[in-house]
Amino acid sequence: MNIQIYGSKKSFDTKKAERYFKERKIPYQNIDIHEFGMSKSVFESAKRCIPVENMIDRKAKAYQSLYMDYIDENKRESTLFENPSLFITPIVRNGKDFTLGYCPDVWKEWI
Repeated sequence: MNIQIYGSKKSFDTKKAERYFKERKIPYQNIDIHEFGMSKSVFESAKRCIPVENMIDRKAKAYQSLYMDYIDENKRESTLFENPSLFITPIVRNGKDFTLGYCPDVWKEWI
């Protein structure tokens, strides 16, 4: 099992995900998505499990400043990839499986 948590330091759901794995003594790698972003290959893998529209945080400040409501669907994906502050966090990865947000029921199946 190789758990990676793509999240932010200020996200409460990211902190809850970290606590979930820490309490169960499951090693994980924490990646600050706002600082480091997500690699193209990981993003492509995540898209297979999670629709791009679900990954977009519509409450983020960058959502309004980038006029995401007015961008066509073809450009939304590239804009999301180029602006990691638009991601909903945490995105938890276990190999080829991904979850979005706090999902302890799914994580329990991974263990």
